Amino acid sequence: MKERVFGKRMPRTSDERLLRGRGMYVDDVPVRGALEVVFVRSPHAHARITEIDLEEARATPGVHAVYGAGDLGAFDRPLPLLFPHPDLVEPRTQNPIASDEVHYAGQIVAMIVAEDRYVAEDARERVRLELDPLPVVVDVDAALEDGADQVHSDMEGNVSGHIVQQVGDPDAAFRDAHLVLRHRYILERSAAMPMETRGMVAEWDPRGEELMLWNATQVVHPLRSGLAQFFDIPESRIRITAPDTGGGFGVKGFFMYPEEVLVPWAARELRRPVKWIEDRVEHFTASHHERTQIHDVEIAVTEDGVVTALRDEFLVDTGAFVPYGLELGRITAGQIGGAYRIPNIHVGFRGVYTNTVVCTPYRGAGRPHMCFVTERALDDVARALGIDQFEVRRRNFVGDDEFPYRRDGLVTADGFTVIMDSGAYFTQMSMLEEALDMPALREAQAASRETTKLLGVGLACYVESTGGGPYEGAHVIVEPDTGTVRVTTGFTDQGQSHSTTLAQVAAERLGADLASVQVELGDTAKFRWGIGTYASRGAVHGASAVDRAAGTVRDKALRLAANMLEVSPADLEVEDGRISVKGSPGTSVTLGQVAKAAKPDRYGFDNDLAALAALGPAVPRESSDEGPLLHSDEEPGLEATGFFSPQNSTWASGVHAAVIELDTETGAVRFVRYVVVHDCGIVINPLVVDGQVIGGIAQGVGGSFYERLAYDAQGQIQNASLMDFLIPYATEVPEVELHHLETPSPLNPLGVKGAGEGGAIPVPAVAAAAIDDALSAFGVAVRRMPLDPEELMDLAAASGAHSDKGDR
Repeated sequence: MKERVFGKRMPRTSDERLLRGRGMYVDDVPVRGALEVVFVRSPHAHARITEIDLEEARATPGVHAVYGAGDLGAFDRPLPLLFPHPDLVEPRTQNPIASDEVHYAGQIVAMIVAEDRYVAEDARERVRLELDPLPVVVDVDAALEDGADQVHSDMEGNVSGHIVQQVGDPDAAFRDAHLVLRHRYILERSAAMPMETRGMVAEWDPRGEELMLWNATQVVHPLRSGLAQFFDIPESRIRITAPDTGGGFGVKGFFMYPEEVLVPWAARELRRPVKWIEDRVEHFTASHHERTQIHDVEIAVTEDGVVTALRDEFLVDTGAFVPYGLELGRITAGQIGGAYRIPNIHVGFRGVYTNTVVCTPYRGAGRPHMCFVTERALDDVARALGIDQFEVRRRNFVGDDEFPYRRDGLVTADGFTVIMDSGAYFTQMSMLEEALDMPALREAQAASRETTKLLGVGLACYVESTGGGPYEGAHVIVEPDTGTVRVTTGFTDQGQSHSTTLAQVAAERLGADLASVQVELGDTAKFRWGIGTYASRGAVHGASAVDRAAGTVRDKALRLAANMLEVSPADLEVEDGRISVKGSPGTSVTLGQVAKAAKPDRYGFDNDLAALAALGPAVPRESSDEGPLLHSDEEPGLEATGFFSPQNSTWASGVHAAVIELDTETGAVRFVRYVVVHDCGIVINPLVVDGQVIGGIAQGVGGSFYERLAYDAQGQIQNASLMDFLIPYATEVPEVELHHLETPSPLNPLGVKGAGEGGAIPVPAVAAAAIDDALSAFGVAVRRMPLDPEELMDLAAASGAHSDKGDR
């Protein structure tokens, strides 16, 4: 029997093409005669526009048009609020071009379209912009003070909304608690930095009033829907395709950015293709950020360290606008409690406007915050009660026999009740401890305290709601000319290896050779319906949809082949794309031959058709009172479409541990070991999952020690370049020891869970715990991330950790 391809470490099908430089990214789209766009952006974080003079820019040779807000006519209106909510009381979204007031440095105030970018940038210098500065709000706490300055002049206060959820009776649990701890935990602002920035090429066909848009986006179908409404044309007249995309991480999962409206609008106005490629400075000041949340937490425990209640009131920095509504806070709130059996929970949050770049999801999307809160709170409990950090978690884990585990009163951002579908948290912890060899580590740590390089061990467990709704679909066809299995789906690929994993699913279900499967992604003309790639949903939705469609094709192929070979479908087997009679492999047809025979127009220059004519018809002829029918109600061809919608979120989980060496003289942190036990349900391709986990850890390391966006009091980013916003090199990313545990999800046919974000979620909590542990003898507790070397040195100095070891 042929070895399975599902669950095997198969090489990525796209690697050879991409590594040989044969990819096609947005900047490579071969559209002749494309004009190029440069945007004029506000230099102030908050100001009133008193005058904008575009005439000198318009007169620049090579400039085709310069547009301000007044030139947009009916299109000068707020962009969509994508996630309305009854508790979102003051929603604000930006117009494509600001007209009266700007609310963050980088907001668009004009658009220049020219023969090339060089001309457009020259013309930008000739725009005369006069702004009357207004008070700037950057600090989240200060935004809530009485008499605080306003981010939006037409609002009272800076709160966009407030949501509260409750499980059990937390007030009673706090009254009866043996110990209540109160702490503040903070993760600060950061941003995705994909290798490829955003960009698009728009071409408008005036003959049919049709738009073709090549866009580095994670969400082709929702963007098509939004543009159809914006331009008031049918969706069928818009084609959006995402070519090869150099990373997304959520920043390309948002729609609609102002540029995504303005570039197609300019193409329609000028009847010329129009292109915009974001530069790196724009990416810092115009593409969305994430992360800043401030959590004030109370945790109630028994004398044995069993958590009886958790209360969390937190603030979410939304930036200047809320196109995603309150979704980031809702995602965070839905993860509260983590892997632990906490019967009483209160969680509330407020969205807070600031005069900064808009915040929407970045890899992890609110989950790292609640992991940081929950895990740091458990470590604070362990410290207060003198309990080992491993043991305090065991005393609170949800048991293996308690799944599905419900938190009634708490909902995910998709509106589902929080029901964790499956897991094995005790097993994860045991696997981790065995891999670490803690007795040997503690001996090494004790020895390190005689030096200036202290060892510390930190761990954090995480859970992650994955597979967010509402659906995804796929089409599978066996091509009658070549026998190629073609899989088409609407979601996109920014490096997640969807082409490989979906091919494995299709090949396994069909019994086809993996090399015969081709996957097409992210083109609204090739697959009409879809949602997109985000929230670790590709495998849960996309692979399940492919499995469903391929299963239908397989069943049909067996029925048709049975008629051709004059046997029962139960007597057939499929292997390597060939359908054979069991026990008689010479009596067989290929999937491609079945596909040919299933066509009613079996004509052409194909000798294979003559051989097929000797077999029975693929589709049985039937008789009726009117005479013989050509075929039954069987649809011609060998193809099917399948869709999958979830009943609820799947819940991936894992535990990470790091052994770090902290140099108390320099503040440098070196990872000695990094161990992961990871559970994303049934693994389609372990090689791909390893890459996703390790890539997430790299971003988590950045979010722990390097990647902090620094604003000054005037709303200006102080490190808007890759010289100053530090991204970890390969030398800073640890070697990862990765162990897989598979607890199947009962919520989809493959038993899979999402794997795209789990690597990034727990790293700040792990790093903070390891630093705590290194400085444990000196009473240090880390409750804010990221930390830079100077801050680490200050911690060590304040603790006295190296006061008597200067010469060692």
